Amino acid sequence: MSEIKLSTEGIRYIALFEKLTGATVRDCIIDDGRIIYVIKAGDMGAAIGKNGDHINRMKKTVDKHIDLVEYSEEPVTFIKNAFGPVTVKSVNIVNRNNKRLAYVEVSNKDKGLAIGRNGKNIEKVKLVAKRHHDIDDVILQ
Repeated sequence: MSEIKLSTEGIRYIALFEKLTGATVRDCIIDDGRIIYVIKAGDMGAAIGKNGDHINRMKKTVDKHIDLVEYSEEPVTFIKNAFGPVTVKSVNIVNRNNKRLAYVEVSNKDKGLAIGRNGKNIEKVKLVAKRHHDIDDVILQ
């Protein structure tokens, strides 16, 4: 795992999120009008809250879209978590030309959701996979 550097703004967002939700945040990425939080394994329930109370309060407070990814030491599990509600059939991580590539198989009906509007969802997965597991690219199959 490469060293993660947080901006002052990122540190503030982490402190606010942890205060509002009680969940532990491992990483915070501020990206184009949204905040991506990587949550400690097992803390996803606390991060979301009953009926989504915690996450909704956080969205109102910061007025930005918020994405949550549950952390895992295991890259395959981490990538599956990063895709959120999309059902991932398989993840195959290979080394090719000095690059780590993750080939992710999802059903045809879930491909649009996996990619997201303007590619936002797949970009999120690529970003967190690179930051936490040094995976150079994530390829949908």
